[in-house]
Amino acid sequence: MNIVVCIKQVPDSAEVRINPETNTLIRDGVPTIINPYDMHAVEAGLHIKENAGGKVTVLTMGPPQSESALREVISMGADEAVLLSDKAFAGSDTWATAYTLSKAISKISADIIICGKQAIDGDTAQVGPEIAEFLNIPHIAYIRKIEQVKPDLIRVQRMMDEGYDIVESTLPVLLTVVKELNQPRLPSLKGKIAAKKAEIKKWGHTDLDVDEKDTGLKGSPTQVKNIFAPEARKDRKPLNGSIEEQIGQLIEELKGMRCL
Repeated sequence: MNIVVCIKQVPDSAEVRINPETNTLIRDGVPTIINPYDMHAVEAGLHIKENAGGKVTVLTMGPPQSESALREVISMGADEAVLLSDKAFAGSDTWATAYTLSKAISKISADIIICGKQAIDGDTAQVGPEIAEFLNIPHIAYIRKIEQVKPDLIRVQRMMDEGYDIVESTLPVLLTVVKELNQPRLPSLKGKIAAKKAEIKKWGHTDLDVDEKDTGLKGSPTQVKNIFAPEARKDRKPLNGSIEEQIGQLIEELKGMRCL
């Protein structure tokens, strides 16, 4: 069974910088972490491998520095890693990102594709489902538990606003997972040694069946017009005293605002 996990390096939230010309995040030279939701996707892939057999390949698209993220997940137990890195991919929106990733996945061949439910730098939750649409395969979002995996079938629990649904799907299938699914493991010493020696495959647009005009900024139908930090509000008033006194003050404030 071939399991592909898509991960993303995201900027450290305290170090975000914006390119004023393109209104996109500047990623080169910026401290990064692996998107937290993607760590749960990696753990899910490793768990399926341990219980149903197979191989876990981790895929990411980003600048050369993204190689460090791939080595980190190899140290957790992933078998192979592929880095999609090319200037032609820079500035991709969710559509262009999903398109490029889908082309790489087609080259790898996968039975189960796993993504985090969303990336914390964009919060769109679009890339996973879009990959499935490009591949023309079923997808199930917000997975909180994987109940059963067979060579031709998977059964999962999909988190809903009130409770959960039990969903079955044939393979291949794409899953997006939530943090409630598992607790990501820590790298082992053996894994860290293997990660240092591991070969990271690097693919550019010439290695994939893509047209350069369909990738990066050129292939992105959506573009950011403006991005800014909201102004800090100055009309805040602290509430003092006991809880009962603070509640009384709050009620009076709301009455003054004619909210009560």
